[in-house]
Amino acid sequence: MQRRTLGQEGLTVSAVGLGCMGMSEFYAGRDDAESIATIQRALDTGVDFLDTADIYGPFTNERLVGTAIRGRRDTVVLATKFGNQRGEDGSFLGVNGRPDYVRKSCDGSLQRLGVDHLDLYYQHRVDRSVPIEETVGAMAELVQSGKVRFLGLSEASASTILRANQEHPITALQTEYSLWSRDPEDEVLPLCRELGIGFVAYSPLGRGFLTGRFRTLEDLPADDYRRNSPRFQGENFQRNLELVQRVEDIARGKNCTPAQLALAWLLAQPDDIVPIPGTKQRRYLDENIQSVQIELTPAELERLGEAAPKGAAAGDRYHEAGMRTIDG
Repeated sequence: MQRRTLGQEGLTVSAVGLGCMGMSEFYAGRDDAESIATIQRALDTGVDFLDTADIYGPFTNERLVGTAIRGRRDTVVLATKFGNQRGEDGSFLGVNGRPDYVRKSCDGSLQRLGVDHLDLYYQHRVDRSVPIEETVGAMAELVQSGKVRFLGLSEASASTILRANQEHPITALQTEYSLWSRDPEDEVLPLCRELGIGFVAYSPLGRGFLTGRFRTLEDLPADDYRRNSPRFQGENFQRNLELVQRVEDIARGKNCTPAQLALAWLLAQPDDIVPIPGTKQRRYLDENIQSVQIELTPAELERLGEAAPKGAAAGDRYHEAGMRTIDG
């Protein structure tokens, strides 16, 4: 497995990480035994960058990850997130960036994961009611106390990133980025490069849409949250399917899957980008890992850019309430 460095402080991770969210919630179908086996297979193959959050489950995904890495902590680069506040009953309570909540959330994550420190701790969503300097200041205290090694933000705007980085060095920004979500190229990616902040691309396979496995909405189970996502709805679905079909055509020419091609496109960007495709099955993990072996020529990159230009995807990334949590 190739390796990449996030930020200027030397956080080295596998070139492809593993997003663990779908193992516990949002995507239909739960099999803890297979999920644990998938995490352990990832570690065995050199994929050491694991991504979770307290919101996933809620709280159960961190416990799952903690179980999977027990006895192997030294081989893991462990990232989790706080800020999307939920109750024990699963209710969504809003975004919280207050300093006391930062400290409480970190302690809860450490306990559930069964570890004494986190490698990368993100603010999951920006709380606009709290100055970012106060939130990051509290996060910096966690670094000083040894509970956290590096700090990150998720879905933060360029102006927020700049202010946060002045309070304490930000190692990584995590934001959706893929062939069908290229908005970060406008402001966020250039700023991250100017400041030396690494970029972690979540949903690099478009929540599974770019894999080509979905041909109709009925291909998704009834309890899968993606059925309510704007990009999976009505005319948007059909327009986005046309985008996927263009990617599939190119993938056939490379003798690879659409998922591998989508990841290879990200890996062909500057090496400050690390995609974290999510899966809960070993077979898809193995497929994703093989993307690091795919080399794209300048002509192939140009063709992919034409097949999936910026703004090509139809529909918002989240429903209305979800979009309101995006900074900027």
